[in-house]
Amino acid sequence: MPAYDPNNVFAKILSGEVPSYKVYEDDRALAFMDVMPRADGHVLVVPKNPARNIFDVAPEDLGYVMGVVQMVSRAVRSAMNADGLTIQQFNEEAGGQVVFHLHFHVLPRHAGQPLRPHTGEFEKQEILEANAARIRAALGR
Repeated sequence: MPAYDPNNVFAKILSGEVPSYKVYEDDRALAFMDVMPRADGHVLVVPKNPARNIFDVAPEDLGYVMGVVQMVSRAVRSAMNADGLTIQQFNEEAGGQVVFHLHFHVLPRHAGQPLRPHTGEFEKQEILEANAARIRAALGR
């Protein structure tokens, strides 16, 4: 398996080199809006410690970040008035991984509404910020 690349876009978000629309942050994890969302309110949750994917993450980091995924999922469901959620996590190129820093997709779902296709188009900043604000409010932040 290739080594972790500290120049991946999520590492740059964690370092502050690339801006993001944060919904939650502590000393071990960060949750932020996906800038190419497949659903309104699509959030990504990442551990702060470097990990390429599920194969090399420290078990204690994985356990911790899953607790954050659960907390953020509850807030996303509430903030976006979702009927349910899809949680996705991909590993290596053959598994669909595109950014090689472990991350979890939290996708709010509404009955009868399919996920949008991944087109590579960026969402409008004002929409991302508004959705982030709704989710932060649901988290009490």
